[in-house]
Amino acid sequence: MTEVKFWEHKTLEQMDAKEWESLCDGCGKCCLQKFIDDDNGDGAPTDEIKPGEEIHYTNIVCHLLNTKSCQCTQYEKRTQLVPDCVKLTKDNLKDIFFMPPSCSYRRIYEGRGLPSWHPLLNKGKKSAMHKAGMSVRGKTVPDDEHSLDDFENYIVSWPLKDLD
Repeated sequence: MTEVKFWEHKTLEQMDAKEWESLCDGCGKCCLQKFIDDDNGDGAPTDEIKPGEEIHYTNIVCHLLNTKSCQCTQYEKRTQLVPDCVKLTKDNLKDIFFMPPSCSYRRIYEGRGLPSWHPLLNKGKKSAMHKAGMSVRGKTVPDDEHSLDDFENYIVSWPLKDLD
């Protein structure tokens, strides 16, 4: 019997809460500090993201992220503990462009499907994702130990990598 792959038959808006949560591959890239080149010439980071602006990813990661498991240690309370933490929801899908190209939500939204390393395609295991280098494991520094004033020293391109 062929398993029904809900992500191939439902839009993000049609998914129930369990399906929605299972789409997250657990890579941790959304927990990286990102800065927007706001095109106003002053070079200062901004919290307001608009389509077409350049996003610079850093290897500075939220201190709540367990970088070995790539899971938030305070997932249910994360938005209270870290006010800048963005919780991706069905209501803010229009802002999905700030997520890395490999983000499963973004890939589904853009009609690209899940990548071969996604846990849903690998018996729920993250090992294929880690082996493909698609997670933050072993690549980050914590935000509570590094100054965001020097963010330009931490800009990296690996979060933009997208396989498949």
